[in-house]
Amino acid sequence: MRLYAVRILVDDWLSACDFYENKLGLVLEFKDESFGWAEFDVGGAKFGIERVDSDASNEDKSLVGRFVGVSLQVDDVQVTYEQLIAKGVEFTATPEKQPWGGVLAHLKDTSGNVITLMSESR
Repeated sequence: MRLYAVRILVDDWLSACDFYENKLGLVLEFKDESFGWAEFDVGGAKFGIERVDSDASNEDKSLVGRFVGVSLQVDDVQVTYEQLIAKGVEFTATPEKQPWGGVLAHLKDTSGNVITLMSESR
């Protein structure tokens, strides 16, 4: 058994696809608007962007716009943070050194989902 994909649920799928591809710079591997599904390469398992339609259940809608518990590792969080700020990406927390030695920062996608950037050291 192995991990295939981490799914991020969004309410504006086209905008989210653009964000992950053009703002974050993830490599798009698959995109199908009729399915409301896109896959991005993140160096192993896929990063899946899944549309939640306006007529979806309240339970499904509640999964959009929250802390999703996903961390994307980068070489240097501070450098990546500055690059993404310049592209207009909104952060909820600036880079901060952690007691374990790494650095974390938290950003929001276009649906309000919070993703963590991490690096092992600053």
